[in-house]
Amino acid sequence: MSNNKDSNQKNIVLEDEKDLVLDHDYDGIQELNHPLPGWWSGIWALSFIFCIPYFMYYVLMDGPTLRETYNKDMEEMQKIIEAEAANTANFDIEVYNKYVATDSAKELGHTVFVENCAACHLEDGGGDIGPNLTDDFWINIKEFKPENFYKFVVHGNEDMGMPAWGDILSKEDIMAVTSHVMNLHGTTPAKAKEPQGEKIIE
Repeated sequence: MSNNKDSNQKNIVLEDEKDLVLDHDYDGIQELNHPLPGWWSGIWALSFIFCIPYFMYYVLMDGPTLRETYNKDMEEMQKIIEAEAANTANFDIEVYNKYVATDSAKELGHTVFVENCAACHLEDGGGDIGPNLTDDFWINIKEFKPENFYKFVVHGNEDMGMPAWGDILSKEDIMAVTSHVMNLHGTTPAKAKEPQGEKIIE
């Protein structure tokens, strides 16, 4: 008995593939030579053409190095950061009053406070590591005005553990949380911390 499997069976080549069949075969296996797509070959050729002026400009001439490009990008980024910081530090009472009156600002103020401030002041503002925000006594605020709260939130006081939130939060976030903190005044927290600082509200 022969061990050959269908030795008389031949490969079936489609009519439009006859010109693609290569002359060699291996163990009855034939190979089709499908050419690469024209668009792929075109891009491949263009990449070689492009590399010539690219190499001349960046290697042989005065093209910027990677470090120079990086430094330039960092300078541009620093300008954007400084412009945003200046915008955040600028308090406009009219913009503030219009913004904090919206329902979305009130909701945002509570969210920002819970996520960023409650760890030190508790969610109801009664104070924990940080001072009580509901009474009339304040450590860093000399006058009960939104612009004073806003600026303090922006710049903070690292010596007393208060971060400069202007580097972290957006201007809208800070305006919203400023309004929220002011609205905490006069409320009754579950466990109010003892007064700290000077009494600024009569």
